[in-house]
Amino acid sequence: MKKQMQLKEDDRVEIIPEYGRQKLLSCAESFRDLAELFEDGHADKTPVEDEPADRQEYLCKRRMQENQELIAEHLKEMSHILATVARETCRCYPMGERKFRQMSLLFKESGILLRNYLEMEHEDGRREISLTLRQAEKKWLRFGEMEHISTEDVADYLSVAMNRRLCMAKNTPPYLTEEYNTYYFLEEPPYHLLTGFARAVKESEKESGDSYSFCEADTGRLLMLLSDGVGSGEAARRESERVIEMMERFLEAGFGKETAVQMVNGALVTAGQEQVMSTLDICDIDLYTGNCEFVKVGAACTYIKRGRLVDRISAQNLPLGVFGQINPEIQTRTLMSGDYVIMLSDGVLEALSEGIGEQILPEIVGRLEYRNPGEIANQILAYAIGQSRGRIRDDMTVLVAGIWDQEDAL
Repeated sequence: MKKQMQLKEDDRVEIIPEYGRQKLLSCAESFRDLAELFEDGHADKTPVEDEPADRQEYLCKRRMQENQELIAEHLKEMSHILATVARETCRCYPMGERKFRQMSLLFKESGILLRNYLEMEHEDGRREISLTLRQAEKKWLRFGEMEHISTEDVADYLSVAMNRRLCMAKNTPPYLTEEYNTYYFLEEPPYHLLTGFARAVKESEKESGDSYSFCEADTGRLLMLLSDGVGSGEAARRESERVIEMMERFLEAGFGKETAVQMVNGALVTAGQEQVMSTLDICDIDLYTGNCEFVKVGAACTYIKRGRLVDRISAQNLPLGVFGQINPEIQTRTLMSGDYVIMLSDGVLEALSEGIGEQILPEIVGRLEYRNPGEIANQILAYAIGQSRGRIRDDMTVLVAGIWDQEDAL
């Protein structure tokens, strides 16, 4: 292993073939040129008067300038993503012939045919195994349905052959087919997560204005997203749901969290004459390292529970849709096995302020002895409703994620 890690940089190979790489770089350059055009157009504008004669015209010009700046920043980020993908390299470790025959025999005994094997080490140091496989023969169940071998089963066979725990990579097809396809596997993360939630709808409404999502951004990386639409009811739900959906799409496309937030904010600012505002709370957990990054835009406090100790994470900024440029507050923590991350919408803290007050919440959270994240979320919500004497004057949502070593059981 030590010799492999000392390989020279020129041993790395480009993932994308030369023709595709040049096409991506050309597209990246085009986006960069477009960004410069928008910036040049903005720079050529004469300074806006301090005391404009026509205030409406002044506001329109300001809005146009802000939109140009937003578009230029988005084009730059798209250019950066394309260029990064085009230049991405990896180090390849082909398998020896004898080892390949042994693995082929192991798979064949399980009804799987192996054509190619390749192990790749990416620039971040993580390894990925690529297998070209197909199901060896048809197996029929009752009622004429065909039995398919799952990719999870392949991961188990591969783990035995490689003597290390592996899991299927995100977006890998769940089953083998009769045709050869390429499947990807990664080392299993040392941590696993369990999640839970609890929510209550404002008593005068039928729908909650809060929206949330637990999504796997990549293998071994979980995102918790929570958005509180300003107001309540269906209109607030539509806006918060839109924020969550856009964030998921941008992050899946490869945009960084901060850039994705700026793009979502730009979409809300330029949506129309009516101002649309929503809070956004992001928790990004890396199950390989335990590192956790929090991004807050107008969101309520987040808490990390470690036994009876509780760490409070807060931010002082405005929601999305207020200004063309925003400064999301980013904080990082390192989680340990047994930690819980607790995210709240504003309605929970407002309910607590009617009783003893939200300052007591860390102490209450620290006393909770439950291990199941769903039970913790329900207890916090019940406590908040109790503090407001049973009244639900705003939508309330509680998200909880617990992290454990793979060897630990809940």
